[in-house]
Amino acid sequence: MRKREKVEIMIREAIPADAKDIIAFSKKTGAETPYLAYGAEGLELSEAFEELYLEDLMEKDNNVMLIATINNKQLIGLASVGATDKPKLRHVGEVGITVEKDYWGFGIGSVLMEEIETWAIESGVIRRLELTVHGGNERAIHLYEKMGYQQEAVMPRAMLIDGEFIDGVMMSLMID
Repeated sequence: MRKREKVEIMIREAIPADAKDIIAFSKKTGAETPYLAYGAEGLELSEAFEELYLEDLMEKDNNVMLIATINNKQLIGLASVGATDKPKLRHVGEVGITVEKDYWGFGIGSVLMEEIETWAIESGVIRRLELTVHGGNERAIHLYEKMGYQQEAVMPRAMLIDGEFIDGVMMSLMID
């Protein structure tokens, strides 16, 4: 009989000290799946640049980056909302979410999406969350639909992966 290991998953806002782990996480997850906008190269940012980005993010009321860690150490998931400062568009947040492949199917994506929605409601600024997902990523599309996101459009040739064009599916959730 296998002994079950108990792990504690914590979700919190990213801080500048997380920059190194976020960059390493992007390289690992980029190599694990074709569904991200980047590959094994990761985000291709320096640690110093990521630190400054996270510092700036903390000052904004319409942007956030959340990280999920195990036992308050290993980064296993990341979710973010990015929005512009332009007055006519600052209420629209673009959602990004990534979970390390070893942790797919454990509900971490659902929890991160719930936290993003809660943050958006509490922000008082974000009124629309939107995202574009790889058309073949059925697991993610199912998650977003479960969270109340509606499909708005299929964008032919939105991505080019290994010489093959892939459709993108644009989805959104109104925050009211």
